[in-house]
Amino acid sequence: MKIQWSLILALIFALITAVFAVINVDPVQVNLLAGSVDVPLILLILGCTLLGGIIVGSFGIYRGYRLQREIKTLKAKLVHIQEATGYVAPEADTAKLPTEEPTPEH
Repeated sequence: MKIQWSLILALIFALITAVFAVINVDPVQVNLLAGSVDVPLILLILGCTLLGGIIVGSFGIYRGYRLQREIKTLKAKLVHIQEATGYVAPEADTAKLPTEEPTPEH
């Protein structure tokens, strides 16, 4: 459900950005270190939005990679601790759990 809301909000933001960019089509002067360039404002807005999305996406991918690496390390530590202590974790499967039999009422 969280992913669906994120997708909906991202689409709304993209729509608002596109409408804002289409309204602003006049050329503007962008000062760079080596000089200046006249660029249509629509390209500047869309380019900056795309660049921001790439930066945020890159951080998200890096964070996911880092978390997967941490999970792998923690799983290895868990296996080591289980081997050293002989502890076996109970299964989370509810089908294997004993069920209580109903007591007959007199």
